[in-house]
Amino acid sequence: MDPIVPVMPAEGQEPAFPTLVKRIQSSFIDLLFIVLLMLPASRLLDGLGEGAPEWINIVIFLALWGVYEPLCTAIGCTVGNWVTGIRVRRSADIRKKIPIWAAYARYALKCLLGWLSFVTVHFNPERRAIHDLGAGSVVVLKHSLP
Repeated sequence: MDPIVPVMPAEGQEPAFPTLVKRIQSSFIDLLFIVLLMLPASRLLDGLGEGAPEWINIVIFLALWGVYEPLCTAIGCTVGNWVTGIRVRRSADIRKKIPIWAAYARYALKCLLGWLSFVTVHFNPERRAIHDLGAGSVVVLKHSLP
């Protein structure tokens, strides 16, 4: 079986990969964004009063923490990715976004391993974290995309 070689952005131009610091900044911005989204959600729940069903809390929690990052990653980018100028793409062809199932696999690995997932960033030329390796994704700087 032939190894998968990433498709380069343009002839003679190498893709640019973000530093670990830039990736951590993106994750921190996303964390802040989710916390900010929780404020109106908690106001909404307060407005419903004490008789609000518990399932509403669960749906809001899952929507904010379990849907935001994978869905945004598969569609385009998260707020943190947008602010820091990074994008998640398929490692086999960086012109293509990752499918939703890969975004969920990536997010699950990222959540399970936490900061440990970033250990491999310094040990491979594409700066892929463990969750990127598991999902077949790579993080690139937006300006280096074709």
